[in-house]
Amino acid sequence: MGKGPFSFRRSNSRRRPKKAAQSTPLLSPQTPLPIDASSPPINNNGSSLVGGGGGGGGAVGKVKKKAGGAKLWMRLDRWGQSELLEWDKSAIIRRAAIPARDLRILGPVFSHSSNILAREKAMVVNLEFIKAIVTAEEVLLFDPLRQEVIPFVDQLRKLLATKSSSQGHGDGTVDERENDVNVSSGGKWLPVSEAAEGVQYELPFEFQVLENALEVVCMYLDSSVEDLERDAYPVLDELARNVSTKNLERVRSLKSNLTRILARVQKVRDEIEHLLDDNEDMAQLYLTRKWMQNQQADALLGGLASNSTTAIVPHLRRLSSTRSGSMVTSNLLDDNDVEDLEMLLEAYFMQLDGTRNRILSVREYIDDTEDYVNIQLDNQRNELIQFQLTLTIASFAIAIETLIAGLFGMNIHCTLYDQEGIFEYFVGGTSVGCLLIFVLIFGYAKWKKLLGS
Repeated sequence: MGKGPFSFRRSNSRRRPKKAAQSTPLLSPQTPLPIDASSPPINNNGSSLVGGGGGGGGAVGKVKKKAGGAKLWMRLDRWGQSELLEWDKSAIIRRAAIPARDLRILGPVFSHSSNILAREKAMVVNLEFIKAIVTAEEVLLFDPLRQEVIPFVDQLRKLLATKSSSQGHGDGTVDERENDVNVSSGGKWLPVSEAAEGVQYELPFEFQVLENALEVVCMYLDSSVEDLERDAYPVLDELARNVSTKNLERVRSLKSNLTRILARVQKVRDEIEHLLDDNEDMAQLYLTRKWMQNQQADALLGGLASNSTTAIVPHLRRLSSTRSGSMVTSNLLDDNDVEDLEMLLEAYFMQLDGTRNRILSVREYIDDTEDYVNIQLDNQRNELIQFQLTLTIASFAIAIETLIAGLFGMNIHCTLYDQEGIFEYFVGGTSVGCLLIFVLIFGYAKWKKLLGS
């Protein structure tokens, strides 16, 4: 097997005949890999990989072998070239220069969390289903064949390929890709070929990836909210017309979906708000700026060593350990300028805030419908109580007549038994008396407003 930085040994009890070793050059995390779209690349694990071109139309093939512990990643460089790779955790850590705990954020434990973390040479992005490690020159995307991730991959690949082709035609050559590195001109990031002309404004590579990730996530959340609204209003209107067990169950399921979508939108919104509240965190996300500072520092230190001059040493300053740790000039790049990222994050923060307000509007409509249903149920309950009170009064009046009938039904001799033709008058009088008692009690209940108006 190769001895590159991403190779590892596969443990197997069976011995196999040795194959010819393929040597791979040592690569630093900041060195772009040469990609040939005509033939599938071979990774250090010995598995055949399929790479896509910058056009975004090529079909992504399946990996033939998969080593134990290795997971599928997609690597996209700043020119839209892509390839599928199988890397384990150690290979990712060495290539992206991130701590091992950051890979847990991209794992299944934090599948529904949202994080945008800045590291020394990379940015860890975990937004819903998009889990990526972004550097100044490439993006490593985890689980790229997922259905929700494919639109993000296609959109990012087309954007980078279009930018690369336009810059290649504008410069008259496509091979000089190093000239496409962004520089700072008055706090604005522009390509070198366009910085002199001042024609077009362009974000750094890492912000283009972040912008596409936020755009895809926001579109996905918006479509989820649209589906929620389309299903919510008819269900709630049906519940207002007919309170039944079936309709109540549909509303309960609707509220569960609403709570889940609101939590997901809230997580992304809170993460963006956290970044907007801290300029230092936003400054650390400028990976291209830090990469350029390192290049400038190396060039200055090289000139220092060759010319043996110390006149420019007082003009150099060292970045903090959490950011770069290299010496740069303070008059070329402004580390406190975070206007580009701030405007980018504010746009998607407002979009997520609008999505959140739409969800809250649906929840308010649900609450209003529940209040209306509760009022209906209370009214029906009151009507039942009034009807029960009316029956109680009638039962009391009838009970008096029943008591009289029961008294005369005893085998005790009474003088009324000896009188002829008194039965009809006696029964009619007792019935009229009981009816009069019912009317009096019912009128008293009305007077006390026990039976409503």
